[in-house]
Amino acid sequence: MKPIILEINLKNIVHNFNILRKLYKKSKIAAVVKANAYGLGIEKVSKILIKNKCKDFFVATLEEALELRKINKNIKIYILNGISKNEVNLFYKNNLIPVINNINEYKILLKTNKYYQVALHYDTGMNRLGLNYKEILHINKRIGRSMMKLTYIISHLVSAENYSDKYNTNQLKKINKLKLIIKDKKISLANSAGVFLGKEFKYDMIRPGISLYGGYGNNKIKKYIKNVIKLKAKIIQIKKINKNDTVGYNHTFKAKKNMYIATLAIGYADGISRKLSNKGFAYYKNNKAKFLGNVSMDSIVIDVSNFYKNIKVGNYVELINEKNDIEKMAKLVDTVSQEILTSFGKRVNLKYIK
Repeated sequence: MKPIILEINLKNIVHNFNILRKLYKKSKIAAVVKANAYGLGIEKVSKILIKNKCKDFFVATLEEALELRKINKNIKIYILNGISKNEVNLFYKNNLIPVINNINEYKILLKTNKYYQVALHYDTGMNRLGLNYKEILHINKRIGRSMMKLTYIISHLVSAENYSDKYNTNQLKKINKLKLIIKDKKISLANSAGVFLGKEFKYDMIRPGISLYGGYGNNKIKKYIKNVIKLKAKIIQIKKINKNDTVGYNHTFKAKKNMYIATLAIGYADGISRKLSNKGFAYYKNNKAKFLGNVSMDSIVIDVSNFYKNIKVGNYVELINEKNDIEKMAKLVDTVSQEILTSFGKRVNLKYIK
């Protein structure tokens, strides 16, 4: 048996997709499948979404888009990181839609004299990628005289999961100001958390990412989203240690009494953050077991004193499940659930539950 198994529940991905779609039926829904569908496998994830009538997808890079195009010839594929001069032929040949982030990308396509669908990225406050207000208006005036067809003007919410953050309203105002001038253009603003901010944020297309994969950001969203993954690791040793014995590198854990411990065949090389040392948890059925000592590259030690008689070498424990989901793990290490999902290493074996 494989020492590390990541179970991916495709039914729950479909549930999450459908629940987001039903929340506001007037908006089209696109799936964000960048970074190998947030680490869960772009082929399996995109196929199940296509089967459930998803027709629009967002990726970050050309390489991701080409992989996705091999899976389906008819879906619309948007590339968030834009386009460079040496990529135009591949975009054209594979019918890919660049998200234009700067004037130079617009000029590159203008010189090709070929038909391209494009989206414009309006930077409303992220200050990462995108065009400013004047640049959007400049391109909008001229794009109708070119071979380009504008599909959407998109932007990205900075802090959508924090409902009290005034930045959300500021970004909304910037979009609405633009719409007063270019009334006929379709807009996409809402990411996963943005879907829950209110209907005024949804516009013509919503673009969920992490919520498809079980991330929820806050308790309001949690009520709608189902957990998608279970991460399981095999027990490779069980032993008794005595009071004052230490566990792991740099002896950061010292036993206050005699204990039973188990070693798991998983570590930080597999995506389990070293920051979980002495504070992470694993589960065996209804039993909760705390991480002891530092997380190693290939192993983690857990406290099984309360249930050692019920386990044996070869059993699996769960490090991520409904009780200890990606949001809870992320909180323990002061990161985001997106990083948890995209950090799994090559030794993690994917198993799809249909």
